[in-house]
Amino acid sequence: MQLPSPASRPFDVTNRLVLSIAIPMTLGFLTTPLLGLTDTAVVGRTGEASALAGLAIGAALFDLIFASLGFLRASTTALTAQAYGRGDGKEQQAVFWRSFVLSVALGLALLILSPLLLQAGLWLMGPEGEVAEATSTYFLIRILAGPLTLANFTLLGFVLGQGRGKTGLLLQALLNGTNIVLSIHLGLTLGWGIAGVAWGTVIGEAVAMIIGLSIVLAGGRGREKPSLAEILDATELRRLFSINRDILIRSFALLIAFTTMTRIGTTFGPVALAANAVLMNIFLVAGYYLDGFANAAEQITGRAIGANYKPGFVRAVRLTAIWSFGLAGVTTAFFLIFGANVIDVMTTSEEVRATAYQYLPWAAITAFSGALAFQMDGVFIGATWSRDMRNMMLAAFAGYMASLAVLVPTLGNHGLWIALNLFLAMRGLFLLARLKPKLDQTFAATQ
Repeated sequence: MQLPSPASRPFDVTNRLVLSIAIPMTLGFLTTPLLGLTDTAVVGRTGEASALAGLAIGAALFDLIFASLGFLRASTTALTAQAYGRGDGKEQQAVFWRSFVLSVALGLALLILSPLLLQAGLWLMGPEGEVAEATSTYFLIRILAGPLTLANFTLLGFVLGQGRGKTGLLLQALLNGTNIVLSIHLGLTLGWGIAGVAWGTVIGEAVAMIIGLSIVLAGGRGREKPSLAEILDATELRRLFSINRDILIRSFALLIAFTTMTRIGTTFGPVALAANAVLMNIFLVAGYYLDGFANAAEQITGRAIGANYKPGFVRAVRLTAIWSFGLAGVTTAFFLIFGANVIDVMTTSEEVRATAYQYLPWAAITAFSGALAFQMDGVFIGATWSRDMRNMMLAAFAGYMASLAVLVPTLGNHGLWIALNLFLAMRGLFLLARLKPKLDQTFAATQ
């Protein structure tokens, strides 16, 4: 067994440590679809089809915007975890404030640009009349939470970077729980409809931000604070922007890949498109807990990098892989056996059901084909190997487009689903191929 160098800070990497981060975050993420269902039910009970359509379009626009800015959470987790591994409390706070200021600045930019973003969204989605009016109402209210939402990304990233999974769960539950209660009260009890749902989101983000910031400030009380010069250190700021840039490019490639799948799916007709939409929920379900283990990989590998402790890094990779593949295998088996029953619950259309049954096996194995991609993303984010993650994503995207070009013309919708599975597998395998060289390079001083 390799002995740690004198400069390293050994720590135990156990299943309990992995699960202490993964389980709370999985539970926290599961509150998000519950929120979406609540908002849909609230607006649906108003009896206004235009309002329901406007909510769907508005929510899709915000998913697009905030998914693109998810790098704020990821980079904060990675850099905090590395400072945590070094035992550098001052730098942990400096990381938080750099990211927090950046988040608020980007949120204010969204507010300033909101009229243009709304017009672009309406042009992209194409709603008209009352639907466009409902979309505009929802968008212009919810965009007020832009700085709060992005600040919450940083707050969540910071507590995850310190391995505080239960605090992360608290913040997610508080945000979505407040949102759910207020959406019901404002939207139904007070009769505000879609505006009430939007205001519920704004208030929920504000409550989570205030509580989260209070927790962070309380945790730093009595400790040495970073100076303004340390927070604005040019080298650290360049590093932060570089990581964020790479993750942003990676996120756009991922977004384009899924958008392309939807776009191609439209060519097979409305029934096939609806069936694909139903089946994608299987992949999304798997994504909730795979994201939880990716978060665990981010924190523990980042901590190991900061602690200069290679055995901890290697064990974190091994344990998160075992859990990710194990649960992915269980998920795949579950949907292969009971997937038809799940489809029947999600749609009453016999045509859509029959079509979805045909492609169910491809959807069921997305959990397994995507397990390595989720886990490796967590490892590479935690290690801040963002350039390699970006490059391997672009390589996988190129492979995905080539797969679509070959498989879709010959196999139709089957080819579309096969290409998706190949894309997920390529993402994971390409990153895995870079793991050992990066590991040897990063820990070269301890060899």
